[in-house]
Amino acid sequence: MFAVIRTGGKQYRVAKNDVITVEKLAGDPGATLAITDVLMVGGAGEAPSVGAPSLDKAAVYAEVVKQGRGDKIIVFKKQRRKKYRRTHGHRQDQTVLRITDISPTGSKPKAAAKPKAAAKPKAAAKPKTAAKAPAKAKTAAKSKPAAKAPAKAKTATKPKAAAKPKAAAKPKAPAKPKAKTPAKPKE
Repeated sequence: MFAVIRTGGKQYRVAKNDVITVEKLAGDPGATLAITDVLMVGGAGEAPSVGAPSLDKAAVYAEVVKQGRGDKIIVFKKQRRKKYRRTHGHRQDQTVLRITDISPTGSKPKAAAKPKAAAKPKAAAKPKTAAKAPAKAKTAAKSKPAAKAPAKAKTATKPKAAAKPKAAAKPKAPAKPKAKTPAKPKE
């Protein structure tokens, strides 16, 4: 069985146990939500029921898996030749849902009985005096300061490279000769 639902201004085709990401919906993880804006319900071998615009009694029940935020979207505004540029980022709030039931009549799903965890067999009870004796020994061991471990020998380090001698300064280029004859004044 499948249904087409509308939430957050978008339409989603869902079936039981589908996991979908929708716009943010109120609810903590683990909570159950009822989505009553069902546009169409269909099944295998059945003619689909189509609402105008939505079916009155139909409902889709979903469990909130997690609340989160989507990927960052970069918003860049520019007006050419005006030296106007603005960059902003945006992350949309999202809710991840797991579809638990699709009901064409709007009846709530039966609470699924979760299997109880098998009770772990308890360890055989020991006499209390036996349990206290090791505890005292542990506290006595803790009260004595522990002997320091011997210092580790330093590992051999690489010898430092010998400093390179500085290159001799280059001789300066000879100065250019000055003009030989002075410029003649114009008459």
